[in-house]
Amino acid sequence: MRKMRLLFFLLVCSSALYGQADMKKLIDENFAFAEKQYRYMMTQNPDPAKMPQSYDQKTGKFDSRNITWWCSGFYPGSLWYIYEQTRSEAIRKEAERALGVIEPNQHFTGNHDLGFMIYCSFGNAYRITGKEAYKAIILNGAQALSTRYRPEIRSIQSWNKNDYFDCPVIIDNLMNLEMMIWATKNGGDSKFREIAVTHANTAIENHFRPDYSSYHVIDYDMSTGKPRRKATWQGAANTSAWARGQAWALYGYTMLYGMTRDPAYLKQAQGIAGFILDHPNLPEDKIPYWDFDAPLQPKAKRDASAGAIMASALLELGQYTSGAEKERYVKDATQMIRSLASDAYRAPYGENGGFLLKHSVGALPLNSEIDVPLVYADYYFLEALKRYKDWYLK
Repeated sequence: MRKMRLLFFLLVCSSALYGQADMKKLIDENFAFAEKQYRYMMTQNPDPAKMPQSYDQKTGKFDSRNITWWCSGFYPGSLWYIYEQTRSEAIRKEAERALGVIEPNQHFTGNHDLGFMIYCSFGNAYRITGKEAYKAIILNGAQALSTRYRPEIRSIQSWNKNDYFDCPVIIDNLMNLEMMIWATKNGGDSKFREIAVTHANTAIENHFRPDYSSYHVIDYDMSTGKPRRKATWQGAANTSAWARGQAWALYGYTMLYGMTRDPAYLKQAQGIAGFILDHPNLPEDKIPYWDFDAPLQPKAKRDASAGAIMASALLELGQYTSGAEKERYVKDATQMIRSLASDAYRAPYGENGGFLLKHSVGALPLNSEIDVPLVYADYYFLEALKRYKDWYLK
């Protein structure tokens, strides 16, 4: 019996070591590939004053956007992730050039996306280089974002009033709170953290259903401070669970717990993770359909971007949990990473416009960015690889 126990122990250890070695190889290979692929992308962008966004396989058209587009920080942010692992000077030079292009965004107040624009780009740059000028830009970005805080609704207004919404707040807005809290912790005004915490608490009250799934858009009545209606803009229906929205929510409250240690945020993150991972419509490879309630499943389009965000968030959530719960989060995140790194989702070198991942969905109801590469899918895929390497490789 003692020999059998020893043999079982050795088999478990051998399997774990093989898994670790296999993941190390996968991570190293994907960062090496990312360097080559992004150096190829650098030759494809037709307008260096714009940031890469996507690529149309059918037309061969490379899609790049003006710097005030919400995704402008992901390209330089991805370059910094790649540089951090490969130390490619060509990648660093391009990252610094791209930062120069988007630097005016530090004072942009046209929407809520300053976290994506500034923190994903200059935040990574400052973390890696320690350059004080980058820190100053992040603090300016937090100040710009604070101007969109509306005390009447205890939230940061996402979009300006338009033909559809009076005062919309979207679940994505949680992602910008990291910059606000970081700014206060790094010499910025205390109001930045206060705004972030108030916004996060309001979202728990108004954005979620009892099963921890999230609405996409809450449209507020400024006169009462209460929700006028709960709707969607990119999901299948007002009552559905838009996959990337659930990913933003999971990432947001996991991050908020890490930065504040408020147990309410950990509980929220665990609830959201349970909704996602226990959902009967989550495919076996763990890469969700564009909406958990999307019609025409199993032929509905997948969203690799949502899978990448979920993987990165679950790896962080694993840092704050233990036992079987932690094991599950890391196991499912690992499955997501392996799926994204497979031929089913990762593009061959020199294809896909230079983007790493295929099969993301931007806004299917708007007939926009359907089954295409998206720059933020790459960003969170690279982040997930880094997090696994830093936290789980022994």
